[in-house]
Amino acid sequence: MGRRRYVARGVPGGYRIWDNKARRWWGDLYELCPDELNGARNHDKITALLKRYRAMPR
Repeated sequence: MGRRRYVARGVPGGYRIWDNKARRWWGDLYELCPDELNGARNHDKITALLKRYRAMPR
């Protein structure tokens, strides 16, 4: 199994998504971390989750 491209990592105040291929943070800071973020390599599912969590009030 290869290295995962997107990995959720804990940072002060919540979680962010690290992109291993681009070697930079991807997306916004989130207070909650869904378990799906460290699952299979499914770009569409991750994008859908990001859109849903961005729409949630903070």
